[in-house]
Amino acid sequence: MTPPAPVTTSAETVLARIQHARIIPVVRVQDAAAALDLVERLVTAGLDVIEITTTIQGWDDVIRTTADTHPGCCVGAGTVTTPHLARQAVAAGARFCVSPCLSPQVRDELHSAGIPLIEGGTTPTEILGAAQHGVAKLFPAHLGGVAYLRSLLAVAPDARIMPTGGIPLTDVGAWLDAGAFAVGVGSDLTAPGDIAARVREVLDR
Repeated sequence: MTPPAPVTTSAETVLARIQHARIIPVVRVQDAAAALDLVERLVTAGLDVIEITTTIQGWDDVIRTTADTHPGCCVGAGTVTTPHLARQAVAAGARFCVSPCLSPQVRDELHSAGIPLIEGGTTPTEILGAAQHGVAKLFPAHLGGVAYLRSLLAVAPDARIMPTGGIPLTDVGAWLDAGAFAVGVGSDLTAPGDIAARVREVLDR
C-alpha cells in the first residue's frame, strides 16, 4: 500500500485529504481504551483519515496518541460545539474539526489556527450556509437519504457536502455516486469482523 502523504496544516490540503479518503470513520465509543483499539483496527484496514468524537472520555488523549503513533494519519475531532472544545482539539493535534450544527464561534476560533471546520446542518439553509465556509456535514443523512443530497446538489452543484449519520458501508457507494464530497461512517465500522474487507468491497467496486 502506498504510504499516505505527510499531514500538513493547510486547511485546503486537509480537506483534499478527506475527499481523497472518501470514507471517514467516526469513532464514537465509550472510553479512550476502546477508541485506541478501534483506531488501530481502522489504520490496519488502510483508513488514514479518522474522526474522534469529543463524546469519548479522554478524547483529546486519543487524538494526541493517534497523531504521535501514526504521524501519517490525518486525525480530526468530531462533535466540536464550543470554542473551548476547539482549542482543546487544536492543542491535541487535530487537523480538522466537525460540528453537528452551524457554529460561527467555533469556526472563527479554528480559522485563526488554520484548521478547517466541517459544520453540520439538515435544512438547505443550514447545509448550503455551511458549504459557503468550506465543507458541510449533512446530518443526520439517513433522514433524507441519497435523493436529498441530489436535490441539494442540483441547486448548488459546487457545494461540498459530507453526509454522516445512519449510513451503512453498503450504501457509501450510492452516496459517492450522488456527489458526496466524502461519507462519514460510524457504527458499521465498529462491528466485529474484517474491517479491511468491508472497506475494500466498497472502494474497489
